[in-house]
Amino acid sequence: MSINADEIIDRRRLRKKVSFWRIATFVVLGLTLLGIIAFSAQKIGLSSTSTDHIAKVKITGVITNDEPMLKLLKKLKEDDKVKAVILNISSPGGSTVGGEAMFEAVRELAETKPVTTNVGTLAASAGYMIASASDHIVARRSSIVGSIGVLFQYADASELLDKIGVKVKAIKSSPMKAEPNPFNPASEESVAMIDRLIQDSYKWFVEIVADRRNMKEFEVLKLADGSIFTGSQSLDNGLIDAIGGQEKAVEWLNKEKNIPEALEIIEHKPKRPTDSIFGNPAAISKIADVFGIKIGHSEAKALEDALRERLPLDGLVSIWQGSGG
Repeated sequence: MSINADEIIDRRRLRKKVSFWRIATFVVLGLTLLGIIAFSAQKIGLSSTSTDHIAKVKITGVITNDEPMLKLLKKLKEDDKVKAVILNISSPGGSTVGGEAMFEAVRELAETKPVTTNVGTLAASAGYMIASASDHIVARRSSIVGSIGVLFQYADASELLDKIGVKVKAIKSSPMKAEPNPFNPASEESVAMIDRLIQDSYKWFVEIVADRRNMKEFEVLKLADGSIFTGSQSLDNGLIDAIGGQEKAVEWLNKEKNIPEALEIIEHKPKRPTDSIFGNPAAISKIADVFGIKIGHSEAKALEDALRERLPLDGLVSIWQGSGG
């Protein structure tokens, strides 16, 4: 039986149409499933756990005025299932405003339940400020701690501008407006103004450390020249309370605050716009429970790690991770 050219073209068109609708159907089913899962996640409250536990919160990187993190700390304060909190800090510091906001949030949290800090690689500057808000600080012998102080930096590109023949003119309401600026050498008055800001914030930082570490102000001033210290040195200087890791923090919670060592330690993460519902072990456990599958937190955490590692490899699954996927 012979087939003419028109029939061949028609069959190819039909195959393309069928393939298109198959793909479209698959996509619609996938999005529908995601919608059902997201709706179920909202209903069953995936961000909390149903049993008593110790909450762990990681504070890493440059400190900023992190609203999601502040909301998380407030939520932990109000969660009756959270019996204690371990802050896992690994930060070189950041903005003083961010450090101040986090310090205050940790102090409010510590009013309702014990809070201890486990220093990882480093807790310096604003990172140490936050650590000092907790009731107990643990660090490794080789951890970096300290850098108590305040910094203000500005560029002076005036010599470069002179070399290339550029002059920047400004009309200002007063001499100190927008000073210092990178287009002219800083005046003595502007340097003095910035120094007053620095000294005021520095005094406040020193007072915080003296109060939280039960030290005299002159004792803190000896350490607050911007120096950093190892964990061992920090213990000798009174900046931390013990050498060790998370197990030492748990040991302190048990001995000093009567928190059972058997309590599970569950990591809590701030909810951010790009977060996937599969980035939460509690979410994975409860979704599995909806389908009659029983998995513990450790298994859910392992699955979360696997999903984080594999999801970006599949274009369709990357939809689940939002714009950041």
